[in-house]
Amino acid sequence: MKKHFFIFFFSLVLCAGLFKVVLADDPNILIKIGQDSGYAPANSASLSETVGKIIRIILGLLGIIFLGLTVYAGALWMTAAGEAEKVTTATGILKMAVIGLAIILAAYSLSNFIFDRLTRSTTGNTQNPLQEDFCIKNPNDDTCIDF
Repeated sequence: MKKHFFIFFFSLVLCAGLFKVVLADDPNILIKIGQDSGYAPANSASLSETVGKIIRIILGLLGIIFLGLTVYAGALWMTAAGEAEKVTTATGILKMAVIGLAIILAAYSLSNFIFDRLTRSTTGNTQNPLQEDFCIKNPNDDTCIDF
């Protein structure tokens, strides 16, 4: 038992020493090895870009769910053959899908508006980003006229 413990401890110390020697030359050696192997660094995108991608994916999935519910309700309505219960179920599904889509769009619009205002107020950039698109050029000196 002591022999196994000694071998384990010795190999652990040897490996730690080797890692220290390898990492002492260049502390970013593991990142370089990963890049040489074809892997990108884990922090290649900022947090806001990552959250934006996740939100776009979720909104896309919610759009697919809305489309699926709309097609299902339409198929249910078309195959109802005059049965009032199926028509009521289909219209209920369609109403709930539209209400859900309206809530999702309202929440996205409100949060986008709030974060845009917060970003502008904290960075000091009070200029409207769309102002360049609606710029009326002054014919004398080619500057934008405020409106």
